[in-house]
Amino acid sequence: MSAYVLSDSWTMTRRELAHWARQPGQALVGLVFPVMLLLMFGYLIGGGRGVSGDYVDYLVPGMLALTMAFGLEGTMLAVTQDLTKGVIDRFRSLPMADGAVLVGRSAADMLQSAAALALTAGVAYALGWRAHGGAGALLAAAGLLLLFRFAMLWIGIHLALVAGRPEMVQAVQILVWPVGFLSNAIAARDSMPHWLGTAVQWNPLSQTATAVRDLLGGPGGAPGHVWPAVLWPLALLAVFLPLAVRKFARLGR
Repeated sequence: MSAYVLSDSWTMTRRELAHWARQPGQALVGLVFPVMLLLMFGYLIGGGRGVSGDYVDYLVPGMLALTMAFGLEGTMLAVTQDLTKGVIDRFRSLPMADGAVLVGRSAADMLQSAAALALTAGVAYALGWRAHGGAGALLAAAGLLLLFRFAMLWIGIHLALVAGRPEMVQAVQILVWPVGFLSNAIAARDSMPHWLGTAVQWNPLSQTATAVRDLLGGPGGAPGHVWPAVLWPLALLAVFLPLAVRKFARLGR
């Protein structure tokens, strides 16, 4: 049964990759957008109030975490378009494992997210940023970032299934912005009012960014944040992944 699920999910993943080949614009935007944010905040606007050390070393891990929160609308739109065009109903008529469409869509998104991480880190490296924690720490940081993306992705898939229509995706996607910018991704918590800093401290994105900074040896890192950076996404997945699967299963009833 597991091989059947994996085979169907891989078929759906290849379907999404084929869409990228025919319409590369959306995939390219997803790759370029985090690079533009990095250049804007790091070299155009600048910043660093409350940061001890090089602001770029502080910013890059935060921007990598921010990259994992943004760009969900591509997956959300794909899910809602499949719903409104009856594509999912046609898939249901085939001998296909339940949920393979969602798994394929999420796998394609994770591939693009990994590429966006690599591209953003590569541009930062070319501009002088360096990771100081070694290869093992770099892999651990990438794992934390992708785990956070996976959790955000299933929140987005669930919201897309609830919204049901492409035109509703933009309204739902706006909810990501407070999560992204009410964090320590681009500014230190110590530079904020106490009440705002408290909210920022509990933001899952802040936990991921702080853990990545600690692993990569950048300013703003703090020991002991790796476990919160693991537990927060796992908790979100425990809630939203079953909700998305249950919602998808009820669509055909």
